Amino acid sequence: MKNSVVVIGGGIGGLTAAALLGREGYSVRIIEASREWGGCAGKFQRGKALFPVGATLGMGFEKGGIHQRIFDYLGIEPPKSLMLDQVMDIHLSDKTLIFYRDRETHVNELKKAYPEIQEKLSAFYEEVYRIAAEIRKLMVALPILPPKTVKDWLELTLSLKPGSLTLLPAFQKTMLDLLKKHRLSEHSSFKHFIDGQLIDSMQVTSEQCSLLMGCLAMDVYHEGAFYLEGGLFQIAQSLVGFSESIGVKATLGRKAVRIERDDHELEWIILDHRGNEYRANHVICNFPVQSLKNLFPLRYKTNLDKYLSVKENEAIWGTMSLYMLLKDESLPDSYPLYSQICTSPNGNMTEGDHLFLSLSHPNDRQRAPEGFRTLTVSTHTKLEKWQTKERYDSYKENLMEKMLDSIESVIPTIRDGVVDIYPGAPKAWERYTGRPGGIVGGFPQSNDHALFKSLSHRTTLENVWVCGDSVFPGAGTIGVSVSAYHVFHSITGRKLQK
Repeated sequence: MKNSVVVIGGGIGGLTAAALLGREGYSVRIIEASREWGGCAGKFQRGKALFPVGATLGMGFEKGGIHQRIFDYLGIEPPKSLMLDQVMDIHLSDKTLIFYRDRETHVNELKKAYPEIQEKLSAFYEEVYRIAAEIRKLMVALPILPPKTVKDWLELTLSLKPGSLTLLPAFQKTMLDLLKKHRLSEHSSFKHFIDGQLIDSMQVTSEQCSLLMGCLAMDVYHEGAFYLEGGLFQIAQSLVGFSESIGVKATLGRKAVRIERDDHELEWIILDHRGNEYRANHVICNFPVQSLKNLFPLRYKTNLDKYLSVKENEAIWGTMSLYMLLKDESLPDSYPLYSQICTSPNGNMTEGDHLFLSLSHPNDRQRAPEGFRTLTVSTHTKLEKWQTKERYDSYKENLMEKMLDSIESVIPTIRDGVVDIYPGAPKAWERYTGRPGGIVGGFPQSNDHALFKSLSHRTTLENVWVCGDSVFPGAGTIGVSVSAYHVFHSITGRKLQK
């Protein structure tokens, strides 16, 4: 049983870890509580429409991207995808901007939109891209943060490049510091534009966002942004298909309820809600760390307290999502597949004032029949606004109307085009994805939580590992896949090809 593994949670992180370990000959079993693979990047069907649960915009499929590297290592083809030259439209209260994949085009178009600050923009983006480029050089080796072992420290040291030292002054700075340096912090429209990118990827705005992580987030779309036919659940389907083909056992509808150590056999025992017992040398937990203590007996509390420190009580966002089936004829011609709507004049990024929209491709027959499109819309929300039954129902109704009003400001015919609409409030997220309270997105990437202050994939319990958006490097399919690789590397010592 030395090389046996149970993976709890069939999101992208857990499935990636399982596929990589299975390829190396480990005896792997995956158990997933729901009836779908993919977690927050999963799907659900309503009538003839197929909706992505949460994540919709694909990244990491470019040459050298984490998904491409993992699929190459496994020897399988990645899902069919379309690279976007125009990533998304961003509708601000005073103008509409386009995020271009090409860096030079992107900056030049922003300078046209903001002629009064064009020189400042050139200097600002030159620094953003320089910082991001240095971080990318470090990321090629996928070093582990925060380093916990001598091996981790050695690999981190070996990953350093001549320009790495230039990043040191930025470690304790925020994106707001960079905006101030280039005298852009008081330009409300441009700052609003920047905050829209950061809240979606880093779960925080420029005031608190880690400068290093923020620069990487602002650069990531330039490396490649992709539309996946059907949705990002295709990543999960590919990983499950490969895993099962090499003998990995993958089972849906099995919720883990208890994990305990058999000290005599030096194994972990995992029990599911149906009373099934699984034994393994390693346990990989692909779920929010806030759920850890509920699975382990009290005798592990001290160890888990040490691992979690103060992070388990940290505020994390919830989301309110709308899933719509639309008549294609109701949409403006050439409306982009991805867009943001930022309606707040004071730059608020939550509670319906900032929306992220994902529209199905007109030829994507997996998501909608001919003549129809699916539209997924989401906004960040504070979970304390949903605490009582009475407040929950009324707030859901009010927030849905506010979101529809915002969409209507950009797509005037939206209400006439709606065939079906399904709201997804925090309790729905908790029910269908198993995330306590409906939390999404992991910890905000502020200087209190990013990089060396991230949670490690190594817990304080022997051979119990965590992957997913709770640990370094954070949320998104890129982040959870890197965390899964770190678990794989720590267990096996194997590396992905560069």
